[in-house]
Amino acid sequence: MRRFRLSISVAALVAMSTSSVLAQEASLDALVAAAKAEGQLTTIALPHDWCNYGEVLAGFKAKYGLTINELNPDAGSADEIEAVKANKGNTGPQAPDVLDVGLSFGPAAKSEGLVQPYKVATWDEIPDDAKDAEGYWYGDYYGVLSFEINKDIVDEIPMDWEDLLKPEYSNSVALAGDPRVSAQAIQAVYAAGLSRKPDGSPTEIAEAGLEFFKELNAAGNFVPVIGKPASLAQGTTPIMIRWDYNALSGRDTLAGNPEVEVVVPKTGVVAGVYVQAISAYAPHPNAAKLWMEYLYSDEGQLTWLKGYCHPIRFNAMAAAGKIPQELLDRLPPVEAYETAKFPSVAEQDEAKAVITANWDSVVGANVQ
Repeated sequence: MRRFRLSISVAALVAMSTSSVLAQEASLDALVAAAKAEGQLTTIALPHDWCNYGEVLAGFKAKYGLTINELNPDAGSADEIEAVKANKGNTGPQAPDVLDVGLSFGPAAKSEGLVQPYKVATWDEIPDDAKDAEGYWYGDYYGVLSFEINKDIVDEIPMDWEDLLKPEYSNSVALAGDPRVSAQAIQAVYAAGLSRKPDGSPTEIAEAGLEFFKELNAAGNFVPVIGKPASLAQGTTPIMIRWDYNALSGRDTLAGNPEVEVVVPKTGVVAGVYVQAISAYAPHPNAAKLWMEYLYSDEGQLTWLKGYCHPIRFNAMAAAGKIPQELLDRLPPVEAYETAKFPSVAEQDEAKAVITANWDSVVGANVQ
């Protein structure tokens, strides 16, 4: 009798699972139709060489046939937030539908009413500490701050933050963003501070980071421009501090001309999670939701991984055997990430406030 009851229970579960899948497919079909009726998606701050976004954008367009209006690919997280604020009620081409911002910007955007909730089909595989419980923002990928180095110009490879202060790196070191507005650059300052104050509070770490860059600037080693692949290749910024996935992708793109080495520093290894969100004022809300479904599908997550980003569903997908071995083989050694720190939103907010408010007065370098 027990065996009979068990078989009925399993059958019921299978039926429920099948029903759930069918309902999910029907829901996605309806979303696709609604998105196609809108006809367009407007993105912002998505450089094609950042996290393999070029292929992500192309894949979405090919799959769903929507036009993508790409605003200001080189914008920072703060610029994205300002674009939403500036376009409340505007359904024109300058109003972004979706955001990809640093972790600390997600809760801030929610508190200001700038984003709307949405939960993708794979929601349960996004770790709880990397998403808003109500669905207003959700982690998409992460990486660590690294040194991208032009080996044609730099003979001695710096292996840690303090090495960057050496006289042989005169007029060589650049950030890949303005630390007053860019999440990537803010985290770089924090990482430098962490290398000096590993047990400090977020404020102490931020202050130590500012002091480091003050010394770097005073030594004549800091280049106050936003470093880019072209400036690295040309030698105007032969050492660039940016997320490892960008650096590794840049290395592949340059294909040995010049030869590039990517170093994860020995100390002060900071991992940064970026998050997605849909603008509360999105002119194309259904296209925005479909974009999220694509990004968090297996296809979207693996496309990010091809760009060296660790997608937020990485652990769940790895456990399910969904990640091809050739992709795993292209990633840096696991050992380089063993000491990585994942600052919480509260820690990032505290450090961000110190860094953005005091960069000008402490470091005195106008990054442009």
